[in-house]
Amino acid sequence: MMRTTLRLCLRIGVGLFGAAVATHAIADPIADFYKGKQLQFIIRSSPGGSYDLYSRLLARYMTKHIPGNPEIIPVNMPGSGGIKAAMYVAQVAPKDGTILTIVSQGLIVDQALGVNKSFKADLAAFNWIGNLSYANQALWAWHGAKSKSLAAMQAHETIIGTTGAGSMSVQLPALYNSLLGTKLKIVFGYPAGTQVDLAMERGEVEGRGTETRAGYMSSKPDWVLNKKIIPVVQVGMKKDPDMIDTPLLREQARRPEDQPLLDFMSRAVGFGRPIATTPGVPQERVAALRKAFDETLVDPDFLAEAKKQHIDLMPMTGAELTAVVHDILGAPQEVRTRVKAAIEPKGLTKVQGQKGGKEE
Repeated sequence: MMRTTLRLCLRIGVGLFGAAVATHAIADPIADFYKGKQLQFIIRSSPGGSYDLYSRLLARYMTKHIPGNPEIIPVNMPGSGGIKAAMYVAQVAPKDGTILTIVSQGLIVDQALGVNKSFKADLAAFNWIGNLSYANQALWAWHGAKSKSLAAMQAHETIIGTTGAGSMSVQLPALYNSLLGTKLKIVFGYPAGTQVDLAMERGEVEGRGTETRAGYMSSKPDWVLNKKIIPVVQVGMKKDPDMIDTPLLREQARRPEDQPLLDFMSRAVGFGRPIATTPGVPQERVAALRKAFDETLVDPDFLAEAKKQHIDLMPMTGAELTAVVHDILGAPQEVRTRVKAAIEPKGLTKVQGQKGGKEE
């Protein structure tokens, strides 16, 4: 009896030990880490703009593709054209994979050219998760404006509304003035792109310095479809199929020596709507977040809502986005020096009655 009981206990013990070993063997450390966690999605602008729309859409669906299904909480952190959010992610936020952020498109130019001394983060150190859209940026004219073409803006002064003095919404119009011979009067200081849109409606300005067609299709599709706004010039490596008649910046070089400058800014626009996590995150968690991003971008429910909101998607993988970052930051010094001079605006006008901002 005693021997039988002993053998039975031994078998039970071995069985329990084996089950424990098996459970340990199949445990997922990524799921264990993220289960019950609350991730923060840092959004570099105020609510309502395209950065905010893209971020919130991604946050709603990406959670189910991250092992452990953590909650993702959007946190709007506007300020200084995205610098405030990027500096928080680089220097303050926990470096454990519990932070996601959408990075301002213009910051890659800021770092490559040393435009803004207050931006001290190194984007090369960020862990890039993927790019939601690298849609072309465009200069837009209001339908009632006198100048609604590149040729007209080269012939006549046109008042263009922008956000902040160091944002891409100012940099690109300044580049057009420097290299294409336009006569844009750049009015800066609107807190967000939505305020520039209101200024166009009120007749305060005749156009908006930057926005993607996809951004307008998500926020004001009737403006695009009813031609209330007209794209004047687009910036990217190739034409947007939906703006096939709009001139491409890369094809507008008036001198051969200007081509590398136009190509540099065209590549920089490809930075698009990039998603990152903090520097220093363990690479297995970075890989899990990249995988979750890729899976979200083919999720039928995600795609259906994106379509419903008129949000266009042109995704890049995290590896592709990382290559773009290093390509821009590694551009020849001569090119970077000349681009820096070309995007320096001359005779900026600050809008009255607005708190200066740089949001899109």
